[in-house]
Parts: sequence; C-alpha cells; structure tokens
Amino acid sequence: MQEAIPETMSAVLLTGHGGYDKLEFHTDVPVPVPDDGEVLIKVAAAGVNNTDINTRTAWYSKSVTSGTASGGAEGFAQAAGDDGSWSGSALQFPRIQGADACGHIVNVGPGVDPRRLGERVIVRTMSRAYNGYQPFMTSTFGSEFDGGFAQYAKIIASEAFHVNCDWSDAELASVPCAYSTAEGMLQRAQVVAENVLVTGASGGVGSAAVQLAKYRGAKVVAVTAASKAGFVRDLGADRILERDVSIVEALGEDSVDVVVDVVGGPAWVELLQVLRRGGRYVTSGAIAGPIVELDLRTLYLKDLSLIGSTFQEDSVFDNVIRAIETNSIRPVVSKTYPLADIVQAQQDFNAKIYPGKLVLIP
Repeated sequence: MQEAIPETMSAVLLTGHGGYDKLEFHTDVPVPVPDDGEVLIKVAAAGVNNTDINTRTAWYSKSVTSGTASGGAEGFAQAAGDDGSWSGSALQFPRIQGADACGHIVNVGPGVDPRRLGERVIVRTMSRAYNGYQPFMTSTFGSEFDGGFAQYAKIIASEAFHVNCDWSDAELASVPCAYSTAEGMLQRAQVVAENVLVTGASGGVGSAAVQLAKYRGAKVVAVTAASKAGFVRDLGADRILERDVSIVEALGEDSVDVVVDVVGGPAWVELLQVLRRGGRYVTSGAIAGPIVELDLRTLYLKDLSLIGSTFQEDSVFDNVIRAIETNSIRPVVSKTYPLADIVQAQQDFNAKIYPGKLVLIP
C-alpha cells in the first residue's frame, strides 16, 4: 500500500551565494511530484559535503584563489555569481542542496515500475541521465536540480539505486558523493596493487579513497592531521604522514606510483616530487587552495600524467554499490544533526573537528 504523502515538507532553501544566512529552513515547501520516469524518495538522511558548501560560497568561481575554508562562513565577496557553481553556469535560486541522500521510494511517476515502491535507495550524485549521456557532461543532485536537504526529493528512476545491506541510514547517506568521487579518481588513475599516496585522508573523500584503494590491493600512505592518525590507520592505511611534515623528506623522491589529492595548496609541489617516473597524479578538489606552482620540467622529464576527475562513467557508482553489498567498505559517521541545524553542521564541517562524515536527518 502506497504511503500517504503530505502536500508540504521541511527543506533548506539556498537563496543565493554567500554566508550561512543564505540557508533558510522552511516547513512549508511543496512536496515534489514525480514526472515521467521519476521516483519520489522520502529522505532518511543526507550527508554534508564540501561541494554543498563550495556552491553556497561560490568558491568554484575563477575569481576565488584561496582555500575553501576561508569563505565558509561569509562566502567570497569577489566571487562572480554567474560562475559560482561547479559547472561554471549560473545556479538557479532558490535551490534545495544536498548531494547525498538515502531513503525509500514512496511514489513513482508514469513509466516507472510500481514494484519499486518501498525500495531502500541511495541517489547517484553525478547524473549523466539529465544530459543525454553525452561524454563528460553531467548534472549534480543538489546543484543543477534539487537535492537531499529536504524530507522528500525526486530523481530520475535510474539514478536511485536499490541497496542490500544492514547499514544505518546515516552510513548509507555518507556514500554517494564522497565514495563516487574517490572511486572516480581511482578509475581515472587506473589504480591497482601499487603504492598510493592519499592527501586529506581523514575527510569524506580522502577516507573513501583510502578504503577503495585498499579494496584494489594498493599499499596506501595517508596524509592527515596528527590528531586523526588513529582514525585513518583504522581505515586500513599502511603508513601515516602528519599533515605538516615534508612529504619528500618522509618518503623520498620517486617513491609512489599514484597521488590521489583533494588538498592542493602550497604543499602541492612536493606531490610531484614523490611520484615515480611515469607516475600519475589525480585530483578532484583543492581545499587548501586551487592555485599551485608547477615546474613543467618535473612534468615532462619524469613522464608524469596529471589527471582531473569530475565526470563519472556509470561503472563508478556500480563499483561503489558492489563494495557496499560485499562489506568491502564502511563509512564512519562522526555526528548527526537535525536538518534544521544545517548551519551548525556546516560550521563543524568547516572547522574540521570531526573525521569521517557528518549527516543531516530530515
């Protein structure tokens, strides 16, 4: 029997680029109605991610050159609103953000098998379905269309993935954005059983990369704050480097096969120094700053490959689901918050108080 669905719901509306004041909690937002080929999900939990904060603050704007945390509270005054989203296109406001969502299908639109009602699902963050499956074209849940920071969300049916596991809702809601980003990076860099260096290893994407690299048989060196070393070691890292030490002095030049980086910033130059000849560097973030210094001689004399990773082939999410259902990975949720406390959750996220994931409960 189909669940009764209310006409209105609680949701957080992003009203523009800027500070925390742009996040407005409302209790009278119309519940979306699924169109042809769509499903309606009753959201049970929604993870907090860098991309939600970066979009709010317009950090993606090319006019911003500092790290993500510097504008986390107030936004970036110099940012141009027309390129403040990850895609480089102007965002439409108000927008319900939330790149992560776990929940149950409670309604289906025309053309969707009604037997999907009741399925426990997670939503694929980076969707090709909205762009006709064109190469390197994608749309993001909670950016180009409304996302998971609400009691209900609708999505194209193919982007809602049924998952069989005994995880909590908060754990499942920690997976879509961080783990697909990490898996996408590992796929692009063709990581196998080799030596891999992961930066920002205590964060959502970094901790996912540690686990997924180990899943591929890699030996992982993880860079993290000293206070979070035990947490990262428990994820499976073979060696821990404290964030403020010289990576070159600790490992030596030409010592790793692949660097998986979400940090960037001033220490970036050392990452190429520790790569072996023919090594690969892959990035999907720059929390310490997007502007780095590159000596082209290092790049070409060592035959290095520099790889950017945003677009995801369908196999990325398929692999993540497989890893969940075989218990090969497990996210760590440090804290949950009521949806109405989104500002506190983002403040804690920006302060890097907790390792792993922070999750909102509608």
